[in-house]
Formats: sequence, structure tokens, C-alpha cells
Amino acid sequence: MYVEETVVNGRLYEDNTLFMGAVKVTLPDLTYLTQTLKGIGIPGNIEYSIPGQLDAMTLAIDWQTFSREQIKLSEPRRHNLTLLVSQQGEDTSAGVLSYSNVKHVFIVTPKSDKAGGVEPATPSAGSGEYAVRYWATYINNERVREIDPLNMIFYVNGVDYMAQIRKALGM
Repeated sequence: MYVEETVVNGRLYEDNTLFMGAVKVTLPDLTYLTQTLKGIGIPGNIEYSIPGQLDAMTLAIDWQTFSREQIKLSEPRRHNLTLLVSQQGEDTSAGVLSYSNVKHVFIVTPKSDKAGGVEPATPSAGSGEYAVRYWATYINNERVREIDPLNMIFYVNGVDYMAQIRKALGM
């Protein structure tokens, strides 16, 4: 039996080259848009989600110290971010540890930038929130999810749930 155990470490880059410092990243929540079905013949309400239709996504970054990288991400423009993560797991029957790589690719724009505070011998604890316009996730170099609302792509585990909709719209 294989058990995923922990994040070993990670790195954040902008434009695949610039290391963005010591940070903590909170990944976006996926919240589907829903409709309520009600009417004659249905006792009560039924809520259903609409594939590919998501509420706005937000990426959060907590900064250890105030930095040029934090300032750069507050520039009011598109930012291309890559988060690389090493995760540890164990084959419990064999007692062997292994490591997987997870890659998140984001296109974001800034929503907020909190500079944090200044106090001796403490982190500044600044933070930023970023509106997510694109998010793709790869595990061991295999694409497992891609969300691109502007191009009507909602791909999860090998299925593009918006493909039929794009086809119906002549895209």
C-alpha cells in the first residue's frame, strides 16, 4: 500500500527563472457555480453544479520578509508563476520512501498586497492575494488538471469537460 505523507519542500518562480524567496503558498479553492432545480414533481430543491463553471479563484502567498519579489508581484499586470513541490510517500509493505514532483502553473494578477510588520527578530509576515486566470497541475510530469476559463478549458484526469461545449459553440 502506498501512502502520501508530506510536502518535503517547494520553490516558487516567476517566468520560470526567478526564485521568489521563502514563502508559504495557499492554493486556490475550486468552487463550482450551482443552480437550484425546483418545480412541480420535485419535492423540494435539488442543487447541481455546472461542469467547468467556477467561482473566481484566488492564490495566496505569505512572505517571510518584505522583499523585491513581493513588490514585483504587486505590479498591476499578468504574472506567470510556477510552483514546484517535492512530496514524500511510502510503500508501507516494502518500507521504501519515494518522492513525487508536483508542478502548479498559474497566470495571476494582483488583488491585494499586505506589507506586514516590522519588529526585531520576527518575520515581517506580509502577504498577497492574486486572482487566478489559469491553473494547470502536473504530477510526475503528467497533466492532471488544467483550468483556463478564458479559453473554456476544464480538464481533469484525462477528460476535458468543456470540449462538447466548445464544439457546440463552434470553437
